[in-house]
Amino acid sequence: MPMEGKDIEALIRESFPEAKITITDLAGDGNHWAAEVIDASFKGMNRVQQQRAVYASLKGKMDGAHGELHALALTTKAPE
Repeated sequence: MPMEGKDIEALIRESFPEAKITITDLAGDGNHWAAEVIDASFKGMNRVQQQRAVYASLKGKMDGAHGELHALALTTKAPE
């Protein structure tokens, strides 16, 4: 069963409570999402480290062929 945007945001927000999070349904099908996460904790991290931290917050929802979250285009950065 596909995930809803509010559920994706809730998982990310657990790990990044102060983040600015924008979730977008890319195809209108509930299966292909984009997320932009802007958080001060990313300062000093490279993009790979930032994205790994966000993927970890999803708690395995993207793991394997049977993951609830099929596709997530992720953009991360520290606030300017």
